[in-house]
Parts: sequence; C-alpha cells; structure tokens
Amino acid sequence: MKRIGFLSFGHWSASPGSRARSASDVLLQSIELAVAAEELGADGAYFRVHHFASQLGSPFPLLAAAGAKTSRIELGTGVIDMRYENPLYMAEDAGAADLIAGGRLQLGVSRGSPESVIDGYRYFGYDAPEGSTMADVARNNTEVFLRVIDGARFAEPNPRPMFPNAHPGPLEIQPQSPGLRDRIWWGAGSDATAVWAAQQGMNLMSSTLKADESGEPFHVQQRRQIERFHAAWAEAGHERTPRTSVSRSIFALVTDEDRAYFGRDGRDGEDTFAELDDFRAVFGRSYAAEPDVLVEQLREDEAITAADTLLLTVPNQLGVAYSYNQLQSFIEYVAKPLGWR
Repeated sequence: MKRIGFLSFGHWSASPGSRARSASDVLLQSIELAVAAEELGADGAYFRVHHFASQLGSPFPLLAAAGAKTSRIELGTGVIDMRYENPLYMAEDAGAADLIAGGRLQLGVSRGSPESVIDGYRYFGYDAPEGSTMADVARNNTEVFLRVIDGARFAEPNPRPMFPNAHPGPLEIQPQSPGLRDRIWWGAGSDATAVWAAQQGMNLMSSTLKADESGEPFHVQQRRQIERFHAAWAEAGHERTPRTSVSRSIFALVTDEDRAYFGRDGRDGEDTFAELDDFRAVFGRSYAAEPDVLVEQLREDEAITAADTLLLTVPNQLGVAYSYNQLQSFIEYVAKPLGWR
C-alpha cells in the first residue's frame, strides 16, 4: 500500500479558461477538493505556501476549515517557508488547526524556494543575524517550533495572573495538540538536509526539485536521498518509523479533454538540469500518458518506489471537478494495477 494525496499550488488568475479567478475561489475550491478527495478514498490534501504571489499564502485558516469539513483525510503543507515564520505564533496556529482536524495535520516545513520578491522575509520583519544565513534562520526557527509543540515549558509565569496558571513554574505555548511533533516533515532539497531532518526526528518530504549532486537521473538521486535519510534516522535511534513522500506531476490521459490539456505539451519529457540561485538543480520529469503506459513508466521511478507517500500535483485552475477526475483516474487505472491500492 502507498498513501496517495494531492498537492495544490493554489494559483488563481483571470486568464481565459481559469476556473480559479480569485483568492476566494482558490480557498473555497481547496476545501471542496479536500472533501471530494476524502470521499474518493485519497489519503492526503496538501497545499503549497508562497508569499507575494497569486497563490495560497496563509495555510492555517485553510487547514482548519478543511479539517472541520472532513473526518479522515490527512491535511498538510508542502512547504511552509520557515524564513517567514515566528515559530511561537506558528505553534499556536498549528496546535489549534490540528485540534480542529482531530490530529490529522501533516505539516511540511523548510527553508523554502525562490519567492516572487527579493528577500521577502525582511518585509515580514525577519533577517539573518550577523555571521549567519537565512537558511540558518529557517533551521533555527524549525528547532524552536519543534520544541514548543512538544510541550517545552520556557515562559516565566506572572505571579498575579488574570486567570490561575495550570501549574507552577514555566509555562508552555497553548494549545498543545498531542502527536503533532511526529507529523512534521522537512522539505529537503539536498542529501545533507535530508540527513539533518532525520537527526531532528522529522519526516522527509522531497519534491520535483533537488540539488544535482551526482549528475544521475532525478529519480535515482531522489531515491539515494531517501536511503540516506533512513540511514541517518536509524543512526539517530528514533523509536518510531518515519515517513517519506515524493511529489510528481502525473496526468492520466483517459478522456479527450485530458489529451487536449496534457497530451501534446511536452510534459512527458526528460529531467531538466539548470542553475538555480547559487546551486545546480535537477528538476524531475512530468508524466502524461495513457494509463497502461503510466503503469510501466512509474514502475521504473525508483524514488516513488522507495517512498511511502506520493503527492500528485493537481491543475487547480481547471477547477475542482477536473482535478477530482484526474485523481480518480490515477487511483483506478494506475495505482490499482501497480498494487498501491
């Protein structure tokens, strides 16, 4: 069995053909798709987080609303950029949303990806102290977040509070949501950060982009990343079994509409190598083919085989019904023949 969910980038635009023309459209449709995916039997509804863009940017109201409308499906992010976050405020939001969802949040966090503005975190009031980088800030914020959602008591209590304190001594962030600490994922862009995630006791989330560390095909490098994560996890001596996820753009061509959208646009191509910021990156290929062809192609994807969770990117601007049909086609005509269902 392999967990299968969707990952929505949450774009909106007023372009012709877009069925998500405003932020309101995307937020409400995201909730609707989470409900529909649960009814279909999918395992997860995940959402990208980007700032200063016509995309989803504040995940916790959305996760809480989706949590109130569903009962089983996992609700997650891929990923929250920790350069922009106050970890204590985020801990309060995450705890509240997780309680509303009944303990179903799966929060992907990371250093983040290139944004729409230069050094956008500065507009949020954050910058790197002298001698450190924003990657250091993201990791430090994550470590603080992990400690406080795990119940760390650190705040000196007022001896004459308005309401009685729950216990003597330092106080913790409230609300606490038991088990949330084990449901935090690190979006790793390199082998080294995958190892760091394992050492911190976080699950591994790997997307369609990573640092090119060997020149090998993307799926091979990603499989090696997953293996190194598991080795580091074992070495760290954590008691629980970790989870690993990969995301892919996979389109099953079942209808004429599918073929019109994705059958002739070059999505079914090769990996792409390019310079990104200050490193060389490899972007994984997309898949678009008839279901029987997809079955054979995906058998050869070593990273999908190695991961326990697969997140399918959905074309959210084509609307809820189309994204639902793509999920349904994938589960029925691809996942079942592969033995994942």
